[in-house]
Amino acid sequence: MRSAGEENGGRQGAARVVSAQHAFRSIHRGDRIFVSTGCGEPRRLIEELVRYVESNPGEIFDAEVLHLWTLGVAPYTRREYRPNFRHNSFFVGDHTREAVNSGLADYTPIFLSRVPEQFRRGFVTLDVALIQASPPDAHGYMSLGVSVDIALAATQAARTVIAQANPQMPRAHGSGVIHVRDVDYIVEYDEPILEYAQDANTELAAEIGRNVSRLVRDGATIQVGYGSIPNAVCANLTDKRDLGVHTELLSDGLVQLIQSGAVTNARKTVDPGLTVASFSMGTRPTYDFIDDNPGVQLQPIDYTNDPLVIARQDNMTAINSALEIDLTGQASAESIGALFYSGIGGQADFMRGAVLARNGVTILALPSTAEDGSVSRITPALSEGAGVTLNRGDTRYVVTEHGIAYLHGKNVRERAMELIGIADPKFQPWLIEEAKRRNLIYSDQAFVPGKRGHYPQDMEAWRTTRSGSQVFLRPVKISDEPVLKDFFYSLSDRSLYRRFISARADVPHERLQQFAVIDYTREMVLLAVESEEDRAPVLGVGQYGIEETTRTAEIAVVVRDDMQRTGIGAELVAYLTLLAKRQGLLGFTAEVLVDNRPMLALFEGMGFDIQRRADAGVYELRMTFPGD
Repeated sequence: MRSAGEENGGRQGAARVVSAQHAFRSIHRGDRIFVSTGCGEPRRLIEELVRYVESNPGEIFDAEVLHLWTLGVAPYTRREYRPNFRHNSFFVGDHTREAVNSGLADYTPIFLSRVPEQFRRGFVTLDVALIQASPPDAHGYMSLGVSVDIALAATQAARTVIAQANPQMPRAHGSGVIHVRDVDYIVEYDEPILEYAQDANTELAAEIGRNVSRLVRDGATIQVGYGSIPNAVCANLTDKRDLGVHTELLSDGLVQLIQSGAVTNARKTVDPGLTVASFSMGTRPTYDFIDDNPGVQLQPIDYTNDPLVIARQDNMTAINSALEIDLTGQASAESIGALFYSGIGGQADFMRGAVLARNGVTILALPSTAEDGSVSRITPALSEGAGVTLNRGDTRYVVTEHGIAYLHGKNVRERAMELIGIADPKFQPWLIEEAKRRNLIYSDQAFVPGKRGHYPQDMEAWRTTRSGSQVFLRPVKISDEPVLKDFFYSLSDRSLYRRFISARADVPHERLQQFAVIDYTREMVLLAVESEEDRAPVLGVGQYGIEETTRTAEIAVVVRDDMQRTGIGAELVAYLTLLAKRQGLLGFTAEVLVDNRPMLALFEGMGFDIQRRADAGVYELRMTFPGD
């Protein structure tokens, strides 16, 4: 290990290399003390600070300790040090939550992008900054390594800077570089950088990750948070191409995604070719990846999290989580009721910046339940006292393990139905009743509880029609009433008459419910759509209802007028046949007008053994499936 007193840069800082006990003599009563963030926290300095207070009981008291996020090295929150320190956090973590909620520490709610401004403009004055950095290089420069975030601004604003010089701190490229002349005291100590152990990657997280991956396009620039769900999202993006990274946190999952080759940063419109983050919390392999890597830049948080910078990034995709979301789209990521749980953080910065970006996408990903499945995270209303991190206008896509809801541009009734559709099935009846009671949805809204009404996502499939076009086939969802309405009213009177064998031309809510709310174990309604995008136009609808006594099902198909004779009807019938066979059915029945030659030809071309009987201008068809 090279000491700070070696070579040219070291000589400039030689007089500043002192013991921690010596450095702490510069701390006065009532001072504001900043401590570096997360894995960049100077553990040795914190431990020595406590020893100093214990051995010099009259030297430091009523000091305020400002910290963005601690991973557990926070002795200043203990009751025994109450006369000495008062903790003030910009983000509430596991190890400070109890102190904040019991009144022993403070929480300052603020967008993280605005914290550096507080320091620089003197709104929050800093007397001392306790930071961790790499030892000075030959030119006297030290890297803040894994914690640039608000630490750079704090270093620049503080009256006194005390740096723990640690050779295990990676030297990160970017703006997080300081010179020894800007440091008052250097305390040399070699120790491992704190590591952040991510939650186990569960199957639930993996399912959410798979759903989120469907919304991330090739060439998108992504931001993800921390925890098992963001890691699962990253694990499901390895087949994407030319992704970019502009994020607050550089995690193990993101680094592994970069190493997979899916991230090239080639299509970024801001900082092309570079992975940009503000701090890193991970394990040693991630820190080794950052070390002297010109493709990775760690920048101050007022740059990475600036909504105006984020908005300049085409195809920006922000992926974050929440503690709960109500049926109107309000989400809280910072508190459970009145209990402060985390903080505003950078979520609002990125979600609002991405909304403003060209082709921007915002995704709120969360498990459908909490507390071992006993509590629904999708609620009729936010808990009393909960902080609204994202308002109704901020929320676009919401993803759980049960599917994807799209809220943007939808009315409250549509939003409620979308969110109920991706809630845990055991809570859906309660949510339906609460939504009715609050007049959020139709008072006669139908609902099929339990497994019978649970959307079968595994039945979604892409098919190629005989004309060579791609069509996405999926079961109907409880929230599909608006697109079904658009579809049926797009049909000509002739197509409507052929489908319903009725002159009735209206398709009101009561009638649409019969298509949108079904028992998937006894019937099926398939939609043929152009893409997986929400509200993609419906091109055709196929359905069947099971007749248990004969083990057959009555089938009906209708295709939009301008898409008839393109093969969509054939794909609908073929897929309905596959699903019917899986349920052990033997064939279909149908009623078809005698003059409806296209539909007759469609069924005749499917290879069924067909028996027909004409009655009053209508063929009654019995179609037996061919043997395998």
